[in-house]
Amino acid sequence: MEVTVLAANIYKDGQEILCVCISFQQDETWFPAVKFGYSQQNQDRRTDKDKYRHTRGLYNLETSVLPDSVPTRSNVVYITLRTKRLKPANIRGTIRPKLRRKVRRNITAGAAFTQNKLSTLEQDAGQIKRNFERNTSFGESRDVDHRYQDLFHKSLTDEHTDSHISSIRIYSQRAPPWLSTQDVKAMRFLADTKVLRIKEVSHGDARSLLIFQGVSGASVTDQKGTERNDVCGGRCGIINSPVDNTEVFAFHLDRVLGLNRTLPAVSRKFSFLHDGLPCPVVSWDASLYPEGLAAGSSSVRLTWGEYQSSLKQRCWLKNISPRPESSCSSVHHYEWSKLAVFDFLLQIHSRLDQGCCGFRPRMEDLCMELGHHAECVDQNHIELANIVHRGHDPRHLVFINNKGFFDRNEDNLDFKILEGIKELPEQAVTVLKSKKLREKLLQSLFLDQTYWESQGGRQGIDKLIDVIERRVKVLLTYINAHGIKIITMNA
Repeated sequence: MEVTVLAANIYKDGQEILCVCISFQQDETWFPAVKFGYSQQNQDRRTDKDKYRHTRGLYNLETSVLPDSVPTRSNVVYITLRTKRLKPANIRGTIRPKLRRKVRRNITAGAAFTQNKLSTLEQDAGQIKRNFERNTSFGESRDVDHRYQDLFHKSLTDEHTDSHISSIRIYSQRAPPWLSTQDVKAMRFLADTKVLRIKEVSHGDARSLLIFQGVSGASVTDQKGTERNDVCGGRCGIINSPVDNTEVFAFHLDRVLGLNRTLPAVSRKFSFLHDGLPCPVVSWDASLYPEGLAAGSSSVRLTWGEYQSSLKQRCWLKNISPRPESSCSSVHHYEWSKLAVFDFLLQIHSRLDQGCCGFRPRMEDLCMELGHHAECVDQNHIELANIVHRGHDPRHLVFINNKGFFDRNEDNLDFKILEGIKELPEQAVTVLKSKKLREKLLQSLFLDQTYWESQGGRQGIDKLIDVIERRVKVLLTYINAHGIKIITMNA
């Protein structure tokens, strides 16, 4: 008996044809026996198991032969063939990629808020003023929709609270010595607290405040003599625009120099605000508004001429009360020296030089847009701004709205800030002369991980400190040239 085997797999129009030809001699006559197996793919779909077996090369003749094609004669030889696995022509096209589960934000409920959120706090204030009455008081301030807050709060909780990893990095047993325990607690609260509510408060013509309330007990700031607090019922923070990120640098510089006049500030991301960009968050201190926000902060109103006159009279020095006819304010004489060295290093002109009279302003500077620069013709009548103190402590200033400028060259610094200053604090000048300013600033700024990364890490922070160090050299030269005294200022 001769056996000839021919196996062929033909894929066409979804049909599979298997053919086996067996020739045998019986009674000297040759009979061909041919078996055909047709897959019933067009009529009856193959099962998933069949498809798997086919793709894995497990099909054979025996499984593909249909019952009605089985021969009835007993002398038929059955041959089982295992087909060779066919390599796909295009592997990438035949392998199904692994699907990754994406974290999807629920933007449906919060779409109304996110579409209306503004890129800067000044724009936020403009929208608030359209929604509020012009003379809105604290009691009439409105909250952002609580339903939206629940959604935002969920995203913040996932990133910060649930991870139990604080963005304030303190790897040693103690924080740097220039940061107090209260400072560290305030920084951790501002960076990691769970947001309960957000309030946008408008008061008169002043800039509106975006305040959030977190989970905590008593306020970290000194609330002495401030029983009334209609804005914040617990511990709160003020959210500023991302462009005001110098607030964080200013806080650390203030502490390193030993001035201790700024409020604690950190950088924090809010998924529902400013497209998730890091925003400076400053501690809310109700003692700055003893009569309520509607009455404004406890500020000192002085013109440039009155300010220069008070510097000459050395007001409140040695706790001696000034004469009633003098032009002294409630601020101690040493406070102006601390303010001058701080504002000069950061080139903050919004307090002592609103009109930008001491340098060459750019057209996009606020003093040019508001027309204050034209008032430099009569500088004595230009009013100072943001001269603030706590309600229970009128002798000491609090440095707020610390928007500095790092892009101003040494040949265009505002020396008007130093005009009339005859003494500077010894502790601050000692740090500037010690050659350790960079080391201390790096150590201090490293604590705030969000701010550190937002500035480009060590390389970006070094560039900021480079600017400060160049200004330090200019300041030290100015001190020597003008014979400014370096004295201890403990008052």
